[in-house]
Formats: sequence, structure tokens, C-alpha cells
Amino acid sequence: QDWEQRQEEDTLLIERILLLVRNVLHVPPDPTEEQGVDGDASVHDRVLWALHISGMDDLLKFLASAQVEQQWALHVLEIISLMFRDQSPEELAALGQGTAGAEHGEDTRELETLRQRELAEKRARALQRPSRHSRFGGSYVLQGLKSIGDRDVVFHKGLHNV
Repeated sequence: QDWEQRQEEDTLLIERILLLVRNVLHVPPDPTEEQGVDGDASVHDRVLWALHISGMDDLLKFLASAQVEQQWALHVLEIISLMFRDQSPEELAALGQGTAGAEHGEDTRELETLRQRELAEKRARALQRPSRHSRFGGSYVLQGLKSIGDRDVVFHKGLHNV
């Protein structure tokens, strides 16, 4: 609903939901409870995945970016900071660069091989046609055919088009 159409109960419900999400994300990790395999996702990561699957992350992005929903900005900011609680900026930057850098290198190699193949095809086509090309189409006088005046017709194209 638009903010003009919301009742007081709706506003309270939105605030309570945001506080609930904040409180769930605020629960500190307990390493003794979370004994899993090294690559296993923590409880915090599983909660974040559940929020993503439910579409709550899209709602949070909307609330953070919508001009008319500024009253929720601090709640959303706190939720986002709790989402990134266990992450360091260096890890996040390296994580984003790792896949992008590898994909970029692979794309660059693929484009380079395509470029080399195209250049080879271009050279092969250049060798197949004669080395010298006459750009002179020619001008011809058609005798026996008179133009507007008393002169013969002058034709400015190749003879194959006559």
C-alpha cells in the first residue's frame, strides 16, 4: 500500500517486522553450537539465505531506496549492517574480484582467439582475390546513339552493366 493509504496498524506491523528481522540477525554466533564441516554454512548464513529466498532482501532494498519510505531508513541500515556482521571488507572485495577476475581473463582469452581467427580469415580472403584491383570503371562513348544535343552518348559505367 502507498503510505497515504496505510492505517496506523499497518505502520506498526511494518515496524514490528523490521524489528523482528533485526533481532533475529542480532543473535550472536555460538561456536560450540555450530560445530560443522569447514565449508558448511553457519546459522547466520542460513538465515540470510532464507531471507533471500523469501524475497525479504528485495523489500529491504526497496525500503532503503524509496524516497517516501525514509522513516524506515535507520531500521534498514541496521539490518544491512547485521547482514554483513561476520564479513570483513577485504574478504568481500576479494570474493567479488575472484570470480570477476577469472571470468574477465577467460573472456579476454576467448575474444583474443576469435580476433586471431577473424584476422586469419581476412588474410586468406585477401590472398584469394587478385592483388591489383582496377578502380577505373571507365567512360565510354556509344557511337550511333545521340544524346540530347548532336553529340554521342557518354556512358560512365562498366560494360557489363550496359
